[in-house]
Amino acid sequence: MLDADARYARTVEAMHILRTLLRGEPLSHRGAFWQLEVEAPRICLERRRCPPFYFGGLSEGAREAAAQGADVYLMWPDTLPAVRALVADLRARAARHGRTLRFGYRVHVVVRETEGEARAAAARLLSRLDDATGAAIRAKSLDSRSAGVAAQAALRETADSEGYAEEFLWTGIGRARSGCGAAIVGDPDQVLGKLRQYQAEGIEAFILSGYPHAAECDLFARHVLPRLAHGGLGEG
Repeated sequence: MLDADARYARTVEAMHILRTLLRGEPLSHRGAFWQLEVEAPRICLERRRCPPFYFGGLSEGAREAAAQGADVYLMWPDTLPAVRALVADLRARAARHGRTLRFGYRVHVVVRETEGEARAAAARLLSRLDDATGAAIRAKSLDSRSAGVAAQAALRETADSEGYAEEFLWTGIGRARSGCGAAIVGDPDQVLGKLRQYQAEGIEAFILSGYPHAAECDLFARHVLPRLAHGGLGEG
């Protein structure tokens, strides 16, 4: 069991080691956690290109680890001003290490043909959940005390009586689970518009989900995806 600072320092070392080996390069590493001498792997990825490392976390240690070793900083839902501030902070941190970061956004989606239908579908997800059961579910999660989970709880506390922290950003999901605790809720134009707003703040990658997952994926694929340029992030 390591404290948070040590865990993140170890993570930065791990990212360096993995990136070197996945590029098919020899490794000579003398760090606080690993001392390794490894010849260039005989088998490696095509074009000796390491996949991008996605990394998230709101604590000071997590932000510094992302700035030093990640390719994509992945954030959980928040208001647009908070997203803007977080992107600016991580860009500045990465620049101090002579690096650049790209940004991703992890959020749930509830999309229907009309806003009313979307809001009703969101409400139905929690129609049989009481607060005590929701709290018990969240408490069982391994990340229940993390800075990120605390921020999701704070976001719920700022929401209106229907659970909306800002237009089309519904925090009800977080009543029933830990981690990523909000959803974009609306009709196809509204959901697309919300994604466009995040893109304008510098978000390039979206990791989306819904409940039930297959059904919500189908709705998103029919109503939103054809209007959204999509594909894996390039090397950048």
